[in-house]
Amino acid sequence: MTNYDKLIAVLEEVFQLNQADLDFGIYRILNQKREEITDFLRNKLVPQVKDIIAQSNIGNVHQIKKELDEAIAQAKALGADPDQLPRVQELQEQYGAAPSPQALENEIFSHLSAFFKRYYKDGDFISMRRYKKDVYAIPYEGEEVKLYWANHDQYYIKTSEHLKNYAFKLKEGRTVRFELLEASTEKDNRKEESGKERRFRISTEKPLEVVGDNTLLIYFTYEIDEQKTKQDKLNEQAAEVVKQHLPGDWAADVQAKMPTEKNKNRTLLDKHLKDFTARNTFDYFIHKDLGGFLSRELDFYIKNEVLQLDDVNPHAPQDFRKQLLKVQALREIGGKIITFLAQLENFQKKLWLKKKFVVDTQYCITLDRIPEEFYPDIAANDAQREEWVRLFAIDEIEADLTQPGYSEPLSVEFLKAQPFLVLDTAFFSEDFKLKLLAAFDNLDDSLDGLLVNSENFQALNLLYRKFKKRIKYIYIDPPYNTNSAPILYKNDYKYSSWASLMYDRVLTAKSLLTNDGVKTIAIDDTEITDISKILEQEFEEYRITRITVVHNPKGSITKDFNRVHEYAIFLTPENQKNIIFRALEENDKPRKMRRWGENSLRTDRRLSFYPIYVKGGKIVRVGDVPEDNYHPKGRNEKIDSGEIAIWPIDQNGIERRWNFGLDSITSNLDRITILGVDDTYDLFLTHEKTVPKTVWTGGQYDAGSYGNTLLINVIGEKIFDFPKSINLVKRCIKLSARKKNNYILDYFAGSGTTGHAVINLNREDGGSRKYILVEMGQYFDTVTKPRIQKVIYSAEWKDGKPVGRQGSSHAFKYLRLESYEDVLNNLQLKAKDDQQQLGLNDRFQEDYMLSYLLDVESKGSLLNVGHFENPFDYKLNIIKDNEQVPTKVDLVETFNYLIGLQIYTTERIRGFHVVTGENRSGERILVIWRNLQEKNNADLNTFFEKQQYNTRDQEFDRIYVNGDNNLENLKIGDEKWKVVLIEEAFLQGMFSEK
Repeated sequence: MTNYDKLIAVLEEVFQLNQADLDFGIYRILNQKREEITDFLRNKLVPQVKDIIAQSNIGNVHQIKKELDEAIAQAKALGADPDQLPRVQELQEQYGAAPSPQALENEIFSHLSAFFKRYYKDGDFISMRRYKKDVYAIPYEGEEVKLYWANHDQYYIKTSEHLKNYAFKLKEGRTVRFELLEASTEKDNRKEESGKERRFRISTEKPLEVVGDNTLLIYFTYEIDEQKTKQDKLNEQAAEVVKQHLPGDWAADVQAKMPTEKNKNRTLLDKHLKDFTARNTFDYFIHKDLGGFLSRELDFYIKNEVLQLDDVNPHAPQDFRKQLLKVQALREIGGKIITFLAQLENFQKKLWLKKKFVVDTQYCITLDRIPEEFYPDIAANDAQREEWVRLFAIDEIEADLTQPGYSEPLSVEFLKAQPFLVLDTAFFSEDFKLKLLAAFDNLDDSLDGLLVNSENFQALNLLYRKFKKRIKYIYIDPPYNTNSAPILYKNDYKYSSWASLMYDRVLTAKSLLTNDGVKTIAIDDTEITDISKILEQEFEEYRITRITVVHNPKGSITKDFNRVHEYAIFLTPENQKNIIFRALEENDKPRKMRRWGENSLRTDRRLSFYPIYVKGGKIVRVGDVPEDNYHPKGRNEKIDSGEIAIWPIDQNGIERRWNFGLDSITSNLDRITILGVDDTYDLFLTHEKTVPKTVWTGGQYDAGSYGNTLLINVIGEKIFDFPKSINLVKRCIKLSARKKNNYILDYFAGSGTTGHAVINLNREDGGSRKYILVEMGQYFDTVTKPRIQKVIYSAEWKDGKPVGRQGSSHAFKYLRLESYEDVLNNLQLKAKDDQQQLGLNDRFQEDYMLSYLLDVESKGSLLNVGHFENPFDYKLNIIKDNEQVPTKVDLVETFNYLIGLQIYTTERIRGFHVVTGENRSGERILVIWRNLQEKNNADLNTFFEKQQYNTRDQEFDRIYVNGDNNLENLKIGDEKWKVVLIEEAFLQGMFSEK
C-alpha cells in the first residue's frame, strides 16, 4: 500500500466513509453525501499536494537537469573540462540534492496520515498531545492544581446503553434492521445485580421477518443472562438462527463474506452483530472545538516532527527550501482537512446543543382541584379507571353508606368521595385537557412539580431560560461508575468518560441555582476524587463539604476492608452565612421546657407565658399570652374539648416562662417531647438545633429504607432495586431549602426519591416546596412517575397497596422531550437546485464543501418554520418502544420554555390557542397560535379586538403571533406593546447555545 493509499484509508476512516453500509444516526447523514465527499477528498483535495510541489522550483528536477546538460554541452563546445567549471559544479550539486517530487509527495502523505491517525480512534478524536514516543503533554496555564482528563474538551453524548436503531444496507436498496424487543433495563442508576450482566440474545419466539419487499427485521432481547454466556457466543448462536430462518432471496447478501486477518470466514451479518452488541462503538463524544484543537496540534506536530532543524545542513539551502515546502503543504492541505472535519463535528455539536422539542405534555391533578363539571367524563373513562386499579387498588375500597364502592364504570359519587385520586390527562382527549387547563388562572403557580422524561443534559438545556437562578436546592445521585456497573465508556476511558458526563451537567445545572442555592451530590469512593476536583475547579465561589453517610451497616467486602459508607458532597455559597439550617439532634440529657430561677418569672418576659395544648399525647396547638390578670389553676388545665393546657408553672405554683417565645415556638415543636401519666404532663426538650456533623449514622439512612414499599406494584413484585433512603434525601433538603416556595431539582431522578421526599416534607411542615425531576430511563413510566402518583394518593403504603387513603392535594406536569437520536433520525440533506445550477468556480465550490455543506443542505429539516402554518399538526419521527413513529410535537409548550415563560393561562378560544404569562425580564406576554389555513389576518384582528387585548391599561408588553400579521396597526394612542413573529423567536431560541 502506497503512502497515498494509506492517507486515503485514514481519511475514509475519520470521515466515517468506511461505514457506508450503516443506515442510522450520523452515518445515514454522511452516507447521503458519501460520493461527494469521497470525490472531493480523492480527486480535488489530496491531489493539491502535487500542485504545491509543482509550483515550487524545489521539485523541478527536470529543469535543473536541462540546465546541467546545456552547461556541459557548452563547456565541451569550448574545449573545456565541464567538471572543472563552477557553473557545472553548482548545477551538479543542485541536481544531486534536489528531492524527487514523488519522494516528497510520499513524505507529505505519510505525515498527513500519521497526524490524523494519531488523534482518531473508533469514531472520536481524543485530545492527547504526543510530545514524543510514549510521552504526552497537557495544556497548562499556571494553575496551582489542574485536573485534566482525556475527554475534557468533549461532550459525552452516549444517551442509551444499547443501539435502539441499528440498520445496514444491502445491494439494490434493501435494508437489514436490528430491532430490540421490550426488555428489562437496569433499574438502579449505578448498581447491576452482582454477577448477572445483561446480554443481547436473538428472540426465540420470532427471530426475524421480512417487511414489505426491502426490509428484513431481526429481533433481539436484552436480558439478564443467568448462564453468564459470553456475548460472542450468543452472536454465533444468533447468526446460526438467522441462517436457519433466512429467506432464500436474502441469504446471499446477508451471508456475504467479509473476512479479516483473524477470521477468514466472517460474514457481513457477523460484522454487524458484533457492532450492534458491542454497545461501546458508536457516538460517544462530540468535540467542543475540533477545529481549534486540531489546528493547534498540527502546529505542534509540524514544529516537533517535521521541522527537524538539527538535521538540516546549513550549507545546503535546498534543505531549508524542502522543509519549508513540506510545512506549506502540511499547513495548506492539513488545514483544509481540519476545516472539513470541523464542519462535520460542529454540525453534530449543533444537533446536540439544539433545544429539543417537547414531544408530549400532560398533567397529573388530584380530583379535589378539578371542577365537578368534569366528573362525568372522568367517571366514564375506562383507561383512567384501569390505572387507578393498578396504582391505587381502588377495586378494594369497601362500600358503605357514605362512600360508594368501586364499580365499572365509576360513579360521580365515588369520585367525590376520593379527592386524592390522581387524574392523568394522557387518558383524555386534547379537547378535555385544554378545557381543564383553562380552569386554572395561574397555571404554573398551581403546579407542585415537574417531571421530564429526557436525557438530562437536554432537559437542563431546555429548562435554562425558565429556571435560571430559580432553583434553591439541587440533589443528584449520579452513576457511581463502580466495577460492577460502570457507565458506558469507550476503549480505556472509563473514568475520563465519567468525568465528561458529569462536568457539563454539573456546570449547566450550576447556572440554575439561586445566589444562595445549595447543591448535594451523592457519590462513593470510586469517583469521590474526580468529582471533588471538578467541583474545586468549577465551583471556586462555593464551600465544599463532604458528609460521610453510613448507608450500609452490614457493609460490602472489598479486598481489604468492609465498606459501610458513601458520601454526600454539599456545595454552599462562599460569600453567604447560615446557608445550611441547624439540624435537630437528640439530646443526651433531656431538659424541661420551663425556665427556672429568679430570671425566669413571667413578668420578665411576658411573651413566653402561654399555654401549649395537648390531646391524645400529642401537641395539637399553641395558645396566646393571656391578660395580666389571668392566672391558670395549675400547670395542667383540662378544657371542654378534651384538650389539656400545659402552662409554664413549677411544682410550687410559681408562674415561669417557656424556653421559647410565642414567635418561635411553632418552628420548635419538633424538639419537644410530652411525658406524664394520668393527664399530668410536662414538656421536655429532647432535641437541640445544632450545626450538622459531617458523619451521619443511623438505620434511617440505610439504602432502600422507608419508601421501598412504594416501589412494589399491587401484585407484590419489586420493581426497583436499592433506591436512595428517603430519610437521607429529606434531611438534605430540610437543611438546604426553607419550606416556602422553593424549587428542588434532581436531574438523575432514578426512582423518584427526591420528589417523594419533597411531598412528604411538605406534608410534615406545611411547606410549599416544588420539585423538578429529570429521568431518561425507560422506567420513567413504570417507576418514577407512578411513585409520585402513589405518594400523592396516600401517605402510607404496605406491600404495594395504600394503608389509608389520606393523600395530598397536588398537581404536576410531565414532559417528554425529543432525543438526540430523534434529531438524527429526522435529519435530511437536500442539495438546493439553485446552488447546483450556479456553476460556482473551483474556489467557491471548495469553500462550500469545506465549510457550509451540512448547514445549508439540512436547513428546514431541523426546524421547518414553514410547517408553523398549522402548528397543531407539526410531526416528527420519534422512537417509541424501539420503533420510529410519526408523532405530533407540542410546539406551544416548546415555545413557552424557549422564551422562559411563567404561564398564567393557556386555553383554546374560537380556534386560537392563547397563552398568557410573564417572561424573566418581568414583561407581560401574550402568545397567539393559529392554523393559518383556517385563520387569516382579518380573523386575527377581529379576535384580538373582541378579546380587548391591550385596549385598557397596557395589558401586555410583548405579543407573539405565528405567521405574518398586521397587529401593530391596531395600536391605540401611546400604546407601546411589541409584536414578534413566533417563527423568528423560535428559531433564535432553539439554536442559541446557552
